Amino acid sequence: MTTTAMAVPGISIQLTGKDRHAILENVLAALQKRFYAPKKLNADWQAAVERHRPIIESAETPDAFEQAMNDLLAELHTSHLGFFHSTAHRASSRAALSANYLADETPYGKRWIFQDVHGGGAAAIAGIEPGNILLRVDGREIVPPEHPVFPMGKETTLEFVANDDRQRTVSVDVARPKGKKLQFIEPALVEARQLGEDLGYVKIAMFPGMIGVLVANQISGAVTNLGDVRHLIIDLRGNTGGGIAALRVMSFLTPDRVPVGFALDRRRTTANLDTEKLSFPRFTRIPPSPGNLWLLGLRFAPAMLSKKSIVLQTEGLGPMPFHGRIVLLVDRHTASAAEMIVAFARENNLSTIIGERTAGRLLSSTSIKVGKGFRLALPTGAYYTWKGSVLEGTPVEPDHVVDFDWRERRSHSSDRQLDYAIDHFQSRGRAARAS
Repeated sequence: MTTTAMAVPGISIQLTGKDRHAILENVLAALQKRFYAPKKLNADWQAAVERHRPIIESAETPDAFEQAMNDLLAELHTSHLGFFHSTAHRASSRAALSANYLADETPYGKRWIFQDVHGGGAAAIAGIEPGNILLRVDGREIVPPEHPVFPMGKETTLEFVANDDRQRTVSVDVARPKGKKLQFIEPALVEARQLGEDLGYVKIAMFPGMIGVLVANQISGAVTNLGDVRHLIIDLRGNTGGGIAALRVMSFLTPDRVPVGFALDRRRTTANLDTEKLSFPRFTRIPPSPGNLWLLGLRFAPAMLSKKSIVLQTEGLGPMPFHGRIVLLVDRHTASAAEMIVAFARENNLSTIIGERTAGRLLSSTSIKVGKGFRLALPTGAYYTWKGSVLEGTPVEPDHVVDFDWRERRSHSSDRQLDYAIDHFQSRGRAARAS
């Protein structure tokens, strides 16, 4: 029996061949028991397991073991699925930098180009802007499809080509100590401003927390502070989701209490769903303060214990002056809870959707221990809109397609998607005056 020392960042562990085999078997058993789509675990999947097994069980480094496991999981073509070590202090650019990017050919070869950079995040603090071309991370060339990862607890050096075509090198600190732990530098969750006398703009970076009381209150405060604007742009570009705070945005789209959707785990069928969903308990209000969360626990504990689905329903905030004159800005990185907003708006004709098609990634998920400090993140339920649509693998198409043109952004520094949304309202105003 061979033993390989594996230096996972932050710890040193010993894994035998038997350990690697056991971890793989634990992952496979967990998928069989809890994966949201059992039909995907078919003969093709079993063949993929046997094809990847020798690589997984012979991996000699932590990166190789983790990568081999994730290469296998990628065969399921499913979001919210991954394998990682619980003490691996590294993260993707989305979490570490509060930024995301797209891949394209550039004068420097195929590269990652920054698309969404959230204000207040680590990338924005370092001076990175949309359109910048990433070259190297800690001196190492990064070429798609390889994604850069960023260690927590130490500075990372990024080399990129700024929009003035000058190469720049910056140091980025992606996390700061908080007590005994490290916490990512969080972007400004909600930004708002008036773009004209009668036009308000609200950008939401993400929806942290399961319930998200604090960000929900920030959203409400931002809308209130805009005053009596009659047109509203809600910017969800680069918003990769989070928790139930997205319900607050949906509640600003309509005056009424309207059912939004629900998640079903693998044990429930959809045979009588149109009738059965009417009996599901409904989540109808985000509490005003975290101190009220225990009441939610009491109310929904029986449903959660019995694995019963819970319907999200808008809060009934009443009429707003901008109702019927709302634009949602979206792009390829708009995902998860943010996509719930877009789908809800589309099903109920509550806004005009402008930008790129969304990510098509919306599942309920969890993570479980699979041995030696490793964890498996896996989707356990599919999200259904109230009218029965499933968003996983089915991006929402915008009403007006306006792609992110990184070359234009580099040369003109203009935000063509936002400009299009502003012109959309101005065009409607001109048409109304002409009639």
